[in-house]
Amino acid sequence: MLIEIVGYNESWPEEFVLCAAPIRAALGNDATAIHHIGSTSVPGLAAKDLIDIQVTVASLGEPVIAPMVAAGFTFHDHLPVDHQPPGAAYPEVDLQKNTFTQREGDKRTNIHVRVEGAFNQRYAVLFRDYLRSHPRARDAYGELKRNLARLFPNNVVAYYDIKDPAIDMLMAGANIWAEATGWEVPPSDA
Repeated sequence: MLIEIVGYNESWPEEFVLCAAPIRAALGNDATAIHHIGSTSVPGLAAKDLIDIQVTVASLGEPVIAPMVAAGFTFHDHLPVDHQPPGAAYPEVDLQKNTFTQREGDKRTNIHVRVEGAFNQRYAVLFRDYLRSHPRARDAYGELKRNLARLFPNNVVAYYDIKDPAIDMLMAGANIWAEATGWEVPPSDA
């Protein structure tokens, strides 16, 4: 898979809304929140041209998987947990997720279903909001991704082996910012 980073596209927020609608239809109120996350959710940030969506639920598993698959989304059972930051000791339950990709014919989308209140649920939205509020961090992160894609265009493992610890460093600042500002996970985007 070729890793290609492109400049920010003003249409990504609208594409998120279109991608989120069938998820909301499939899960209804079982999705307590649907957030646009990842690089396409940060104005001005270079990104892979795919929409990352976080769906927040009370619990994972069949009550989420069955309606999503019935709605045409592809379930990926090989990605059951998120990255554990170095030095952290979060219980596995705080890193678990269900992962899906788009329906056939839809915009490329990664859908991360996480449990409300879990470490990984907060992490994704905090990272987004921190980059939205800190243009220099956003731009440095974008440059890192462009360089990684240039150096490792066909090596997803190398790309993430370097990118994940860089995000962990940014998250150290994000957590300080969140505490100083009283940041909390905002209401649903869709």
